[in-house]
Amino acid sequence: MSLDPIAEEYRFDRDTRVEKLTDGAFAATLTDAWTTFTSHPNGGYILGTALNALRQNLGQPDPLAVSAFFLRPAAPGPVIARTEVIREGRRTATGQVILDQGGKEIVRATATYGDLTPNPSARVLTLDSPPDLPAPEDCPVPDEFANRPEAPGIARSVEYRYPTRPGWLDGKKDGRPHAEFWMRFADGREPDAHSLPAMVDFAPPAVLEIGEFTTITVELGVHVRARPAPGWLACRVFTKHVSGGLHEEDMEIWDSTGTLVAQCRQLAMLL
Repeated sequence: MSLDPIAEEYRFDRDTRVEKLTDGAFAATLTDAWTTFTSHPNGGYILGTALNALRQNLGQPDPLAVSAFFLRPAAPGPVIARTEVIREGRRTATGQVILDQGGKEIVRATATYGDLTPNPSARVLTLDSPPDLPAPEDCPVPDEFANRPEAPGIARSVEYRYPTRPGWLDGKKDGRPHAEFWMRFADGREPDAHSLPAMVDFAPPAVLEIGEFTTITVELGVHVRARPAPGWLACRVFTKHVSGGLHEEDMEIWDSTGTLVAQCRQLAMLL
């Protein structure tokens, strides 16, 4: 399947592109533009590729809920996505996608899609608020994020703006595993509902603040709440419990209008 030529101007769309092989099967190529501190491609990016295949076969436009299990580390290179439609209903459609690399399953995800077109008559109750951040132009950009050869690939594909310099960049290990910051695609691609299930995993892990630099996702659950407005995304990421070599991580993404557009919780393993 070929994407819109305009969409292919942007790295995320090029790097999650899929080609139909047979009914339900698609080929894709993971790139090294989204690697993390582990040297493997970011889990959110891998999930974005898998969902790009799944959504080709579903009759609803927007991801609502996604649950993904990461079974093996991925590497840059070819993958095969095998999709299955589980149910097509009037308001939602549910499917499953399995991503294989080298004959081994690396990700298995189930997703329900629906229609996030705003409904003016729908009830709204919000008991929290977006991060209170200075304007992005008033937030520093640590050069370690993008300007050093050893920086992970994702630091050049995604732009981050923090109100204060993160302590982990200077080797501090006694911080609180909580961060609020701005985020956007570095090449100017605007966020949309299809990019949000990937972007919820783009944050530097909150446990960096306690000196844990190597962590891998076991399971990731995503809720997409609204189609985001153009502009920077205000993000909040935090961990409250670390035990048994595992930790949870929660992520919230708020758009430029102050609307909550995505949430996720993942269980991750410390290495």
